[in-house]
Amino acid sequence: MIVRDSIIQWFNRHGRDFLWRQTKDPYKIMIAEFMLHRTRAEQVVPVYLEFIKKYPDIFSLADADFRDVQKVTRHLGLHWRSRHFIEASRFVVEKLNGKFPETYNELRKIPGVGEYIAGAIMVVSFSKPAPVVDSNIARFINRFWNLNLSGELRRKKEIIKIAGTLFSCREPGKFLFAIVDFTSLICKPGKPECGNCPLKDMCRYIKKSSKNNKRTNETVLES
Repeated sequence: MIVRDSIIQWFNRHGRDFLWRQTKDPYKIMIAEFMLHRTRAEQVVPVYLEFIKKYPDIFSLADADFRDVQKVTRHLGLHWRSRHFIEASRFVVEKLNGKFPETYNELRKIPGVGEYIAGAIMVVSFSKPAPVVDSNIARFINRFWNLNLSGELRRKKEIIKIAGTLFSCREPGKFLFAIVDFTSLICKPGKPECGNCPLKDMCRYIKKSSKNNKRTNETVLES
């Protein structure tokens, strides 16, 4: 798929590198995604490093005291996250013998693991396709294909269907990291970097904007 390949090629040159992108361990992926929720990756880095050093696996976290976990995660500002870590780890240890399931529906049963995190674990840890959609990815799909959808985009059927196609590839985990960076650095919410976009010749949003600008200029000249 040209769109996916172009984003991955861009990522190979401009992508960011974080510690959680160097592992397929579902435990570490889950921890990183818990921390990344509504938080900039750069802010998560030191907290993630401290957390993984203190709780290197699911068993050490399951045995941890909630207050000790909270001391580490409080730096992220959202204290409710601490409970996610404990409840999720104890569920995996007590109900699943410490092993993460490899299916989306089973992953969703883990406390605190929502649609996005389940999808992220699927594509990164198990290299299985899943429609991983957050607000940034949904915005990109809506914009690039000029779907003109509104409301909670990440739950729209059209968005999920396209995402499913995008993530149906040999390295869905790498594509996730690529599209996360692409939607953070290029296809941004307010002012997208269209001039630097590798998809600018295919993007329906850019084509529509160009037509609108042309019409505006013609109107100005005629008036």
